[in-house]
Amino acid sequence: MRKTLSLALAATAVAAAAMSGASAAATPDTVTATPDSPQWGPCPQQAGSENPDASRLECATLDVPLDYRDPDGRQIEIAVSRLASRDPSKRRGVLLTNPGGPGGSGLDYPALLAGAGLPKDVLDSYDVIGFDPRGVGRSTPVTCDLTPQQQARGNFPPYAHTAADVAREAPFARTIAKQCATSRTAWMLPYTTTANTARDMDRIRAALGEQKVSYLGASYGSYLGAVYTTLFPERSDRIVLDSNMGPGGYDLANFRLLGRGMEDRFPDFAAYAAAHPEYGLGTTPKQVTAKFFELAKRLDAEPVGGIDGTLFRGVTFDRLYVEGLMPQLAKEWQALDNGKPLQTPPPIPENLLASHFYVTCGDSRWPGKVRDYQRNAAIDRLKYPMLGGSTGNIKPCASWPDNKVEPPVQIGDHGPSNVLMVQNERDPGTPLAGAKKLRRAFGDRATMVTADQGGHGVYPFSRNTCANNTVTTFLTNGQRPAEDLACAAEPNK
Repeated sequence: MRKTLSLALAATAVAAAAMSGASAAATPDTVTATPDSPQWGPCPQQAGSENPDASRLECATLDVPLDYRDPDGRQIEIAVSRLASRDPSKRRGVLLTNPGGPGGSGLDYPALLAGAGLPKDVLDSYDVIGFDPRGVGRSTPVTCDLTPQQQARGNFPPYAHTAADVAREAPFARTIAKQCATSRTAWMLPYTTTANTARDMDRIRAALGEQKVSYLGASYGSYLGAVYTTLFPERSDRIVLDSNMGPGGYDLANFRLLGRGMEDRFPDFAAYAAAHPEYGLGTTPKQVTAKFFELAKRLDAEPVGGIDGTLFRGVTFDRLYVEGLMPQLAKEWQALDNGKPLQTPPPIPENLLASHFYVTCGDSRWPGKVRDYQRNAAIDRLKYPMLGGSTGNIKPCASWPDNKVEPPVQIGDHGPSNVLMVQNERDPGTPLAGAKKLRRAFGDRATMVTADQGGHGVYPFSRNTCANNTVTTFLTNGQRPAEDLACAAEPNK
């Protein structure tokens, strides 16, 4: 998803009794049929077309069961990509990858990782595998029949200043949920979940002829990787989870935690803007912080060129994902402060937004009563005033049809000690508080590396050599730190 909007499950495979009639001999996670090997060919033009590494990218499709309780029933298609090892003599296996979401395409991600500086030793050691998760992009796609206006609204509710604001948003949320539930792909609704995507990953593993797979996933991809290594612990080789969600994945608690992420990260920008008085946003972090609330209030009352207070908060949150975007954010604030319009963000693609709703609403139960969100918004406005009015507000998941076929997977400490978590201390999108919860859930299975820096995403995109080198060593040599590691801040390069 757009970074503003884009924004893991345990100890045992789901029991047959919870599978609504599946037999103990054929639970979703014990099916052993081997799919056909991928027939590799050219990738779709848009998959990494602007990346020089994309010329080496190969693509294929794989049929997987819609419902893993019925492996011989209706099939859907998964689009898969491969960046083959640069040195087959050093190849040790495959590295499955996921860039996050839910709803994001991953077909071009191997090329993007290579272009971002994935080390040669890693590129030699693995065939790097990408895929569009079920419901997304080139895989069998889902829809909610969203209008351009609904797409422009995205998945970030308006900032709720009062209980009445939440009540006003509720009909919009109900409408989106109804459209998803009555769309031409509503038959996929109960099965478009993180657990089933993890099962698809294991079908990819089998199709590639591998006994085990390694994994590198970021943001929501951390949760997907946590689910995979929980459902299939003995098929997991070296698992790297970057920018970690809590053990409940993209549930209500995680969405509300984005307010905490904004508060964790914003001081970095306040310090930057205060150190650059030419932007006119204040000469101290306190003044810059006051300017945020002043601009948000002003834009709530009178938008500038389509930018209202909610979108201003969202744009600010978005830019805080990337250190290098702070100058751009300061210029945007300066323009809005002077009444000059910005270029409004383009609408989120319909499939990307629809698949986000399918997964987030399908993975876990959200409260169904408006008063629950009125209470959440009131609490979060006080705890996290910068963003809490939005993250506490009501979403389509509140009106989602109750047709779940299995409970969420529970992350736990059952399985090999082969998980390396890597995390920025001041990550707005997946705050450290959530990562610590996942770390506790994994117990002795995991070791966590934290980097004293802000932004979303560590490996291989960040400048912290301590964190990056630790991940590279694990992927290439299998060596992890003996205990959790805190990497100090490193100067800009």
